[in-house]
Formats: sequence, structure tokens, C-alpha cells
Amino acid sequence: MKRQIDPNKPKVKIPSGKDYLQTKSVVEKYRLHTICQSGNCPNIRECWQAGTATFMILGDICTRSCKFCSVTHGKPLPIDITEPQRVAESVKIMKLKHAVITSVDRDDLPDYGAQHWANTIRSIKEHNPGITLEVLIPDFMGREDLLNIIVQSKPDVVSHNLETVKRLTPFIRSVAKYDRSLFVLQYLAKNGMKTKSGIMVGLGETRAEIEQTMDDLIKVECRILTIGQYLQPTKENIKVEKFYTHDEFDDLKSIALQKGFIHVESSSLVRSSYHAEKHV
Repeated sequence: MKRQIDPNKPKVKIPSGKDYLQTKSVVEKYRLHTICQSGNCPNIRECWQAGTATFMILGDICTRSCKFCSVTHGKPLPIDITEPQRVAESVKIMKLKHAVITSVDRDDLPDYGAQHWANTIRSIKEHNPGITLEVLIPDFMGREDLLNIIVQSKPDVVSHNLETVKRLTPFIRSVAKYDRSLFVLQYLAKNGMKTKSGIMVGLGETRAEIEQTMDDLIKVECRILTIGQYLQPTKENIKVEKFYTHDEFDDLKSIALQKGFIHVESSSLVRSSYHAEKHV
């Protein structure tokens, strides 16, 4: 039987090119982790050819096991205290004007990795004067004292993803809670941070639920939004319920802008850090 191919399923190009290989070389030389690789990001070719990458700190083993994510989960290794310095040096070698940092969840640590986060942010800024920096952070279990550590390190944009609508959160995210993520974004915004969030579509959500999620983000003063198509990264992950069309993504972008978001990325291959340099 001939396999049926969904015409709306986005096509991903095979990584190649001089700049892609150079970025790959830096990542390997400095023993760094990137969400580009660990998360099987479909934009790795475009971003790495442009000399940009989203660095993933605190190792590459996550203590959570969300059903949409392909990052390895289990018992992580101890923190590498040299990592902040290595990331900062890599950013300098790559001559980045804007950098994005994310991490695995480290629920095994007393501070969930918050101080390591701050050390990395400060090291990058010290070694790269004038750089702008976006951090895509975990929820730190909603602890204000740990969120303050991030605020005090002064990144330019703080991103924390809702990932999906409220109804689907318990089935898609293993530990994170919808309302706790909203609290994190609200707390950061009230403390002077420019905040950003992202959702995936194609998990079984309704149009009304997407719009309600937008409203919830607006209420907590989040003004930057990314909307992308969920793509099943491995056979162990949850299956795609629907592939959205280009027109549907454009429609969602228009609605989000009407609701008050100042910047929206909405298309099939959009991920959290896609065109992040424009969000500063």
C-alpha cells in the first residue's frame, strides 16, 4: 500500500554548508549541548548556517519526561562548573551579537539550577560586551527567590513556554503546571523583564483554547509569542493530531497581534528561539 503523505506536513532540509559545519565544530570543541541537536529542531540548518545556536546548559539529561520532547530524560550528571566559561568563550568565537540559552530541567538540585543559570548569563555578558541575551528558562517550581536570581542577572529577554493549552497540559507536560507557568511569566514581567512564551499546535487543541491561551498570556503581561507545528520527534513521543496550514498559522498570528502581542512568530517550523534576535 502506498503511504499517504499529508501535504501540510512541513519539509525539513538536511543540514549542510560551511557555516553550519563551523558552528558544529565550535559546539563539539567546547563540549557544549544545544537544544538544536537534543531537541531535533527542524531549523538547525537555517540557524547554524547563520552562525547561531541555542545553547543548552546543565547537561543533556532532563529530570522530566514530557511527551512532546525528545531530550533524554533520567538521572543527570553533576553540574559542570566550567560550563559557563566554555559557553561564553564559544559565543565570543562565533562572534554572536545575540545569544539564546536554555536548559534541561534539574529538579534534582536544591535550586533547580538557578545559580548555574546566573553564572552562565554573567559570564556571557562579561566576555561579550554589547551582546543581547535571551534565556529560555524552566519554571523553577514557581519559587520567587529563584526567579529573582534570574532577574538580577539581567538577561534582555526571558522566555518560558506554556507549550500547550490548559486542558492538554497534564497529558503533555510531565511536571509543569499551566497556572504555575503563567505565574512565572507574570512575576518576571512585574520585575521588569521582557517576557516571551511559546506554544505548539497539532496536539488536539481547539481554536477556542488557543485563543484563551493567548488571552491568559496577555493578562500576565507577556507580549512576545511563538506558535509552531508540533512534530513527533520519535516514535515514543505523542502523535500529531493535526497539521496546520500556512493560512491557519497566518490567521493565528493576526489574532495574536489583535489581542495585544507586539511580536509574533507563527508558522509550521517556528520554535522558541526562531528569529530570536528580532525579539529584543
